[in-house]
Amino acid sequence: MRITILTLFPEMFEGFLTTSIIKKARLKGLAEIEAIDIRAFTEDKHNRVDEYPFGGGQGMIMKCQPVLDCLKSVRTPSSKVLLMAPTGQQFTQAKARELQKQEHLILLCGHYEGFDARIREYADEEISIGDYVLTGGELASMVITDAVTRLVPGVITEESHLDESFENGLLEYPQYTRPVDYDGHQVPEVLLSGHHENIRKFRLKESLRLTLQVRPDLLQHRAFTKEEMKLLDEVREEEEAKALNQLESPEIKPDLE
Repeated sequence: MRITILTLFPEMFEGFLTTSIIKKARLKGLAEIEAIDIRAFTEDKHNRVDEYPFGGGQGMIMKCQPVLDCLKSVRTPSSKVLLMAPTGQQFTQAKARELQKQEHLILLCGHYEGFDARIREYADEEISIGDYVLTGGELASMVITDAVTRLVPGVITEESHLDESFENGLLEYPQYTRPVDYDGHQVPEVLLSGHHENIRKFRLKESLRLTLQVRPDLLQHRAFTKEEMKLLDEVREEEEAKALNQLESPEIKPDLE
């Protein structure tokens, strides 16, 4: 697949494009990723790409001409143009899978106080990575590029995706490595047993437990299997017993005086 990022700061992507999974995908020829400098398209004699907003207000607004001329230079009939904007649809793992099927993504990064509103008419979709404010769309475009690229077949093994957080609607189960005992903290015995079915059930149960504790909203509309319902009931019983035990045996904190 091909991903083209339109930005005022292409230098921000130098490290991003030459490390880790992104580098691997590019070297394998599985993903073509490029950052295009919007400023190179300005017709302003002072090389400006922004102007003060009509009606007054704080900050500067990116102008139509350089942004849209830059877009026109790379857009093809198969391109899907995504505008990085706080007004956009929330980016999710499901959205990443949907975008991975596209032949060519163009990610348009705003800066300053944002875009001239007319630029929105040239985008196919607006995307937001969260309810907070960033200086520009560059970091958002990196998040989307990373999430989408790692889903391209061949970049990482398909098995690596299966149990990851959000792939099956649950958070991923806790994982452990050597040593078995670290400062008195033990790896659960079932993981050392070699019994694959017991390990599978343990991981599913702990995935349900973690999701219940941290992101219960993910469970609200889930279509549970019979096995999941049974394990979730066990989790709730265990957590209630643990909470009751803590009430009966409150932790004694050291006197610091």
